Formats: sequence, C-alpha cells, structure tokens
Amino acid sequence: MKQIKNIILFMMGILLMVSCNKKIAELRTDPNNPTSVPPSLILGTVLVDMAGQGSAGNLGGLGSWSNVHSWNQYFCQNYDYYGNNIYSWTNGSFDPYLVLKNVVQMETEATTRGASTINPYESVGKFIRAYYYYNLTSLFGDVPQAQALLAAANSAPAYTSQKQVFQYILNVLDTANSHLTTLIANNDNSLSASQDLFYQGNLVQWQKLVNSFKIRVLISVSAKASDPDLNVAVQFANIINNPSKYPVFTGQSDDMAYNYNATYAPYPFTPTNFGSIAGRFNMAYTYVNALTTISDPRVFITCDPAWALAGTDPNPAQYKYFTGASTGEPLSTMYGNAGAGKYSFISRKRYYANFTGEPDVLVGYKELCFNIAEGISRGWASGNAEAYYKKGIAESMKFYGIDTAQTSFTAYFLPPGVSNSLLVVPYPFTFSFSNYYAQPAVKYSSTPATAINQIVLQKYIACFQNSGYEAYYNWRRTGVPAFQGGSGVGNNGIVPIRWAYPVTEQSQNKVNYNAALSAQGFTADDLNQKMWLLK
Repeated sequence: MKQIKNIILFMMGILLMVSCNKKIAELRTDPNNPTSVPPSLILGTVLVDMAGQGSAGNLGGLGSWSNVHSWNQYFCQNYDYYGNNIYSWTNGSFDPYLVLKNVVQMETEATTRGASTINPYESVGKFIRAYYYYNLTSLFGDVPQAQALLAAANSAPAYTSQKQVFQYILNVLDTANSHLTTLIANNDNSLSASQDLFYQGNLVQWQKLVNSFKIRVLISVSAKASDPDLNVAVQFANIINNPSKYPVFTGQSDDMAYNYNATYAPYPFTPTNFGSIAGRFNMAYTYVNALTTISDPRVFITCDPAWALAGTDPNPAQYKYFTGASTGEPLSTMYGNAGAGKYSFISRKRYYANFTGEPDVLVGYKELCFNIAEGISRGWASGNAEAYYKKGIAESMKFYGIDTAQTSFTAYFLPPGVSNSLLVVPYPFTFSFSNYYAQPAVKYSSTPATAINQIVLQKYIACFQNSGYEAYYNWRRTGVPAFQGGSGVGNNGIVPIRWAYPVTEQSQNKVNYNAALSAQGFTADDLNQKMWLLK
C-alpha cells in the first residue's frame, strides 16, 4: 500500500513539474513579438519596400527625385551639404535580401494556414523575387541566388553567375504567369485587397505585370539574344503572339504605380518645403538636351526656363531658354550658375503645387510600348514597331497632359525672385504632333540601328522620375542618350557601369566573394569592371 502511495505521489510531482514548465514557457512568450504573422501583412510590408518607402530594398533610392534619378541624369543636386551627383557605388547594399527573406516567410505562412501549393501569395512572391534579382544582378553582376534564401547557407551563400540569374528570372516569371492563369480560372480572390497597394488583390493585373516585366528583362539582355540557353527571341515572340496566354498592359491604368499620400507619404516636393529646398536642385543637361534638340514640349511641363537666358522675353516658353547642368560639373560651379539663373529648375507648377505629385511608376505601359517596338525592330517578332513607338510617345505626352490631337497648350512658370511656388504665371504655347513626328530625328527610321536609338531615347524621356534604374540600364546597354562625365560624378570622372559588392561580403563571405570576382574575370571589385551582361 505504501509503495502504491509513493508511486501516486511521484506521478503527481511529475504532473506538477510539467504544468509549471508549461506556465513558465507561456510566460516567456512575448505577446508583442509574434512568431507567426498572416501572409497578408507580410505582403503589405514587402510592397511598401518595393515602392521605395520602407526600411529595406529601395536599391539605393528608387522614389521620385531620389539618388537613382540623379544617377539617371534627370536632375542635379547642387549643394553638397544636402547631396551631390557622385555615383557612390563603392559600398553597394544587399539589403534587398531582407525583403526576399520576408517573401519566403510570406509564402510559408500562406501554406501553413491552409493555402495550396499554388496560391496568390506564392505567385506574387515569384514576381517580387524576379524584380529584385533583376535589379541585384543588373547592378552588381554575379550575386547570391541559388543558395541565397536557404537557411543552411544564409551566412555565406555561393554566388550564382549572372547568366544563370537571368535564366532563373525568366523561368520564375513564366511559372508565375502559369500559376496566375490557374488561380484566375479558379476565381481565387484570397489575395488581400487592403494590403495590395498596387492592384488591390486583382490577379488579372498582376498577371499583366508579370509578362510586361518579362519583356523588360528580355530587352535588357539584347546583347545576349543569340545565346541558345536564353532563347530571347522565341520568348519575346511567345508573349507578343499569344496575348491570351501572356496578357500584358494595355493602358496606363495597368501600371504598377505608387501613389503618394498627402498625410502618410507625401510627395518629396511640396508647397511647404519649397522655400527650403527648391534652390538645391536644378535640371540635368542630359535630360533637358534630349528634349530641346527635338523641340519636345514635355520640357515646358517638367522644367522652368533658365531665366538668365529668357531675360525679359514675354514668351519664355521657347526651347532655347531651357538648359541643364552637366552631371559631371563641379558643385561649386554648378551652385553658382544655378543661383545666377543659368540653368533650368524643376517645374514649380508640376512638382511643388501639392502634396501628392504624380505617381511613381515602377513598371508601366509607356515603357512597354517602347520595349515591344525595340524587340520587333531587332527582328524578334513580327509586328508594327513604328505603331508601338508612336504610341509610347503619345502615351508619355498624355501623362503630362499633352493631348496629341490638340495644338494649343499652356505652360506655367514661376517668375524669378518669387518665393511662393503657387504664384506661377501661365504662358501659352502651340504644338503640332504631326510636325513634331515629321522631324527626321523623331520619325521612326527605316534603318534598324537608328530606329533602336530613337526608341531608347524616347524611352529615356518617358522614364523621367519613374521606372527606377531603367534609364541608366538602357544607357549602359546602348549608349543612348550620351551621359555626362566629369569630376562631379566621382570615379575619376567616369560614369561607372556597376556597383561594388557590399564591404561586409569581404569579411562575412570572403571565400565566395573572391570566387565571384575570379569567375567574372574582375581584376578588382571596382565600378568599371564589365559584367557578363555587357560583354
């Protein structure tokens, strides 16, 4: 009996210990630090990062009037205390991998909570992977990809060759398109509308984005079009010839665009900050010259005249009064010339009038038109390249309120010496699209090489303050338009062609870092080494 009593007491002791341990474990769980998050909330965070408004993944500054658009040579920063025009790419960042790890977690949370293998979060996640790997490899060259998101290799992943990264991007986009087709056919509406800041859960729009972006990627590897492993021409033609299988954007309403919010995320320039920052930024020669040499009225919408040139002329809406500073100019010179009115400034009417500005388009219809025109011009598919080219120009002008069917317009400039951005003055101007298009420099050439240069130039103009690094990528790929070098850009006056890898890679991932440099034939990890994409 005594033995039975001891056994009972022993068992009660064990149960008491288990209970206590359970309570201790529960007390150790921090309710403010959850271990599981709904995939919808992760999606919201990731998309904010993609828009360049989050804590990671902005690729050096992607938003409107950011460093990237200075490097695109659209505008210049003329006051060194607040910024400059140096291509400071010697310590590039791998923080996009933080966003990609969140994508992995989003996909895991979706399936953990009962979603099937093919689900909206997984499909959108594939696009996000493609988007970031496209930019990472375009900026650095070889980058960690195959092992990058594996837990076992996170501390020191091997680098994947740039060619293989592009193969991965194209394949993952194709898979995303296939999966979205299945989800749309099943009327799946489980993607969170409230957390999807781009398309509000509309999978049809996401599918158009996937294929429109794939065309961008194919154009980016134009120098490798003959590579049988990439099969660029066939992949391009498949999209163009099968719109039901590979739907793409059909208008600007399809754009992947970030809309600024007056309360939570105002436009970078506003009536409030006009007085403190307006003099720090002037226009870049590369952009303004691209417009004025072809008498393009978009310069009247995006820029103010250089008042030292316009003087007292009652009609300052003339192309001869618009000019920008060379991005390579020393800041001391630029600051003095800008203050003297020798350069055009950013349009006070368009960019300082309110708190929402214009949308920041990450991937858009205007660009798509030019990309399709270029692919057809390169012989990758049959079609009317000129029609797409002409449509791209018209759509870009439409974005700025220029109706190509009209001839009478109004520009608004802020007179010199006026410090209130709202006190702009109207100036009428006329514009004939038919006359504009008839110019030999604009009209689509019958010579493919010339036509491609025309397309790329018009795409450069259309990508003003949008589309991230595309203007730079296209200049690097084609030389159009001619970018300005000089001491102001750093790097011994040469516009660089790549970012250097993060400094942390040299200590935390040294073996793979050195192997990547060797595999690419780099003599050093500097900004002038030519990656596979450019060879």
